[in-house]
Amino acid sequence: MSSTVITNIASLVTNDPSRESADSPLGLIQDAAVVIDGDRIAWTGESGNAPAADNRVDVGGRAVIPGFVDSHSHLVFAGDRTQEFNARMSGRSYSAGGIRTTVAATRAATDEELEANLVRYLSEALRQGTTTFETKSGYGLTVEDEARALRIASAHTDEVTYLGAHIVSPDYADDPAGYVALVTGEMLEACAPHARWIDVFCEKGAFDGDQARAVLTAGKRRGLHPRVHANQLSYGPGVQLAVELDAASADHCTHLTDADVDALAQGGTVATLLPGAEFSTRAEWPNARRLLDAGATVALSTDCNPGSSFTSSVPFCIALAVRDMGMTPDEAVWSATAGGARALRRTDVGRLVPGAYADLAVLDAPSHVHLAYRPGVPLVTEVWRRGSRVA
Repeated sequence: MSSTVITNIASLVTNDPSRESADSPLGLIQDAAVVIDGDRIAWTGESGNAPAADNRVDVGGRAVIPGFVDSHSHLVFAGDRTQEFNARMSGRSYSAGGIRTTVAATRAATDEELEANLVRYLSEALRQGTTTFETKSGYGLTVEDEARALRIASAHTDEVTYLGAHIVSPDYADDPAGYVALVTGEMLEACAPHARWIDVFCEKGAFDGDQARAVLTAGKRRGLHPRVHANQLSYGPGVQLAVELDAASADHCTHLTDADVDALAQGGTVATLLPGAEFSTRAEWPNARRLLDAGATVALSTDCNPGSSFTSSVPFCIALAVRDMGMTPDEAVWSATAGGARALRRTDVGRLVPGAYADLAVLDAPSHVHLAYRPGVPLVTEVWRRGSRVA
């Protein structure tokens, strides 16, 4: 293994808690350098103090940030839902039933087609600075199709989530209890070896609180840790259930009571906000300011999926969060990096500190603030993952 010093960094986002200030959680270092040894960060600090290394890379006064940690996506699917999106933008409201269109296309696709689609969107995300990602099943809804989705995903990431409880399978439309029994029984046994997490869409039109509890507790018994699609379309029990079961994250969190906010602030569950979904459905924006002021931990993610948030761009989500959800640029960048890592219960990604993976993005700008200041502009000019330049 060789070492590399990246120098002439105008502004370095470390997310190092020891460097936090009252003004920013980002642990900023101006006129900075980073030393990489193998696949890990070995040193960060001011350029003038950088130790010697085998190789030297000058980034020409650009900003460097940790690679984005996209902690919520749905990338194992086939087909698209262009017609649904077009109709919705013409006045039709979004409902969970649209998922059935993707289920039919996914079931009909070959393994090779599903993997090629996954790789396509992973490559797209990588070019935009995403170096760690989570992805879910949920578009098969049979034992065989859910298991193969997870097998395909697990070849590309360790952060794989079993989401057999995305909606009630069309095959069980008249027997929701029978489908919950399948999800918590035979399907769980087939899927658990390929997953780290278990998730459920706790929402009207999907699964109620009792059904969601049954799914998550069955997963916990099988060694999977909970995540919850919670309170996206309406008020409901999802957030409270997530906190009660020590879920790593409650995702969406659009419709929250004061008790929901307090639970998130006092518990260990991260509130993962997914502004791409609100953008693509013209729905009410999550109130990030309310959560942050209460002391909750917030993550930002893309929710990349073919129905309600067909974007792989974390920078786009950062711009939305700053413009429409009450976040500062610093808070949004932290939530898309360190916040995403918290939502995956990881300490080795989402920050640039000694011992963490050398996952970083170089911006064609002098500051991370440009991610929100220049929305839609492809500012990520280099991406390093595990100590190697990959984009």
